Amino acid sequence: MQAPSRAIVSNQPGPHEDLAQRVARSLAHPLRKPVAEHTREAFTVARRWYESRGDMPLILDAGCGVGLSTRRLAARFADHAVLGVDRSAARLSREHGPLPGNALLVRADLVDFWRLALAAGWQPLRHYLLYPNPYPKAAHLKMRWHGHPVFPVILALGGRLELRSNWRLYLEEFALALELAAGVTAAVEPHVPGDAARAPEAYLTPFEQKYHASGQALWRLVVELPHDAGLVPTDPTRPTGEDV
Repeated sequence: MQAPSRAIVSNQPGPHEDLAQRVARSLAHPLRKPVAEHTREAFTVARRWYESRGDMPLILDAGCGVGLSTRRLAARFADHAVLGVDRSAARLSREHGPLPGNALLVRADLVDFWRLALAAGWQPLRHYLLYPNPYPKAAHLKMRWHGHPVFPVILALGGRLELRSNWRLYLEEFALALELAAGVTAAVEPHVPGDAARAPEAYLTPFEQKYHASGQALWRLVVELPHDAGLVPTDPTRPTGEDV
């Protein structure tokens, strides 16, 4: 029997007091982290695959873990190209059955992959961030996606962005960061998986299944965003087109 999942414990009573400062910094200063070569290679593979799909709309499953969510999204959206990205080769190698023909899994650093996708002009129709590592300690705000310098890139890609978490505060912070960065309001709402008792595929990820089975409340945030590369600061010391 699978052990119940422990609830998230944090030393934060509410949204982080430095959130506005972190968001303002990410909007004002370009991210100068060099792109890892393995991610450039992975993006080349992903781009060729995506271009071979013809006019299929793109779904990004960011931080897809073992790839179960990518498989299930591909089954739900059979007329879409579903791309799962995760940094762990071990997670991606887990056996969860064959990939549907409209899905691909790639190992890449998400921070780099997102920047390459934006530079290539990608405009995903749907973009999922399912149960990201919450980094619940207050000292780890900069490791949460809304506190990370790549945050403007996530928003700039546009599309229907959906986050799910078992830590409501993570989504509340993300909603505040959204409003600060793009003037967009998004609601945080309870998420109850479909008829999971009869259809396990109603759970998109193993974490979702585990948290729900443990009796934890699940939350989601869904927002429609325009494609807006202008949100991302550029580096004036580099020639145009060389910011990634």
